[in-house]
Amino acid sequence: MLESLFHFLRSLFDPEGLRELIRSGGAPLICGIVFIETGFFVGFFLPGDSLLITAGILAAGGFLPLRWLLLPVMLCAIVGDQIGYWIGRSAGAALYKRQDSFFFRRSHLQRAHDFYEKYGGRAVIFARFVPIVRTFCPPVAGAARMPYGRYVMFDIFGGIFWVGAMILGGYSLGRSVPNIGKYIHYVIAVVAVVSILPAVIGVLKSRKAPPSATSANPARD
Repeated sequence: MLESLFHFLRSLFDPEGLRELIRSGGAPLICGIVFIETGFFVGFFLPGDSLLITAGILAAGGFLPLRWLLLPVMLCAIVGDQIGYWIGRSAGAALYKRQDSFFFRRSHLQRAHDFYEKYGGRAVIFARFVPIVRTFCPPVAGAARMPYGRYVMFDIFGGIFWVGAMILGGYSLGRSVPNIGKYIHYVIAVVAVVSILPAVIGVLKSRKAPPSATSANPARD
């Protein structure tokens, strides 16, 4: 079982392995991965952007039906976030006192907290496009007691926009670039760089900021 699990995890971060994984697992596998990444802390390391871009490229090649991909994955992304929101809503400030574990990192939660404070309700939409933050932003919104009706409105729009942009972006590449499958390594590399770019910029800005601007808020400890 462990060998199968490690093989699965290696496949997620290998372009060829990811492509074969999507071909064999199809839409149900993609839905499951997106649901776990957005709904549970354990999913913070999953490559959602690369997964969806690759799925779109394979859909353009006829390996996956687009109509069975878009709506189910959007639904899973939205439902997963609802679970994250209610985890934060019920646990509240206790989340920030929880000790680090294999599946949980307070530093990731703090990063999502800072992101939420900076962008407010819009963070629910923007976080979809930032790895790790998209996993931890829903519980932060719940812990901050963001009104649920307002949260759902932002979350539905963000889920539809993120999944649609990633899958349809990959689909467009697959239809417009001949033999794009041969260059899937480069596509995934570009997606990975673009995904982590906001985090790198944020770290650089925080290092340049004066100490008073980067001091910890007691409420975040």
